[in-house]
Amino acid sequence: MIDEKFKIFAGSAYPQLAQRICSYLGVGVGGAELGRFSDGEIYFQILENVRGADVFVVQTCADPVDHHLVELLLMIDAFKRASAWRVTAVVPYYAYARQDRKDKPRVPISAKLVADLLETAGASRALTLDLHAPQIQGYFNVPVDHLYASPVLVDYYKQRRLHDVTVVSPDAGGVERARAFAKKLDAPLAIVDKRRVDVDVSEVMHLIGDVRGRPALVIDDIIDTAGTLVKTAEALLKEGATEVFAACTHPVLSGPAVERLCRSPISEVVVTDSLPLSETARKVSKIKVLSVAELLARGIRSIHEETSISELFI
Repeated sequence: MIDEKFKIFAGSAYPQLAQRICSYLGVGVGGAELGRFSDGEIYFQILENVRGADVFVVQTCADPVDHHLVELLLMIDAFKRASAWRVTAVVPYYAYARQDRKDKPRVPISAKLVADLLETAGASRALTLDLHAPQIQGYFNVPVDHLYASPVLVDYYKQRRLHDVTVVSPDAGGVERARAFAKKLDAPLAIVDKRRVDVDVSEVMHLIGDVRGRPALVIDDIIDTAGTLVKTAEALLKEGATEVFAACTHPVLSGPAVERLCRSPISEVVVTDSLPLSETARKVSKIKVLSVAELLARGIRSIHEETSISELFI
């Protein structure tokens, strides 16, 4: 039974996701006013009493990322100053996760900075989904509940009954994710060895594993410009794959991504609603969206009720 001290508030990045989460939990979205001053600065005011409340702020880092991140920080600060007992930042897509280390001279560790900002604003803990690098959890000095969308995706593909499918990691960094996915589907694993030549440009080098005569399922955490994914699909077909499917948690789909996917040989791209799709992307028949609202709702309930969250990883 959810008590009156349990409250969920939504930022402007994706209020529909917060509403879906609230629907599963049987509560309403908290009352607040979000707006802009004439110079573009963000204005936020809580419209109900949150003193002593267990507050969850749902804000995914959708485009424009910087605006939504600052909005989240201001919201957390407001709840802290309004004497909320605890403030949990629910961030399905964690911004700046792709710069998680110094892999080049004179670059920031952006993922660490974002963690510091959330803590400084007053977040008591964080709930997120499929971090680009799991070690980002260690950048926080407060508890982090890191959920995975794989249960939602695996259930879909089990019902889909793809015969003799091979699960493919599009790069070496995603091997652990793809291996866990392949294990749940009782499928073999293949790895594409690629070399990145620019920030958003990569070249497919060669395939480790066998896809000949079998459908291939490419698993990744993010589809951004879709360049790597399309090149991976083309390489798999050259290696003898009969068909290529793709799945990811976070459909960033920036720049030419939607157009590339439409022109690509990929039969179906399955994504989650961790980020809102553009109107153009919603019209593409090969893009299918699965909801992670129930998964996030169960995570929120476990945090509030102080129960184990590990059953959500199965």
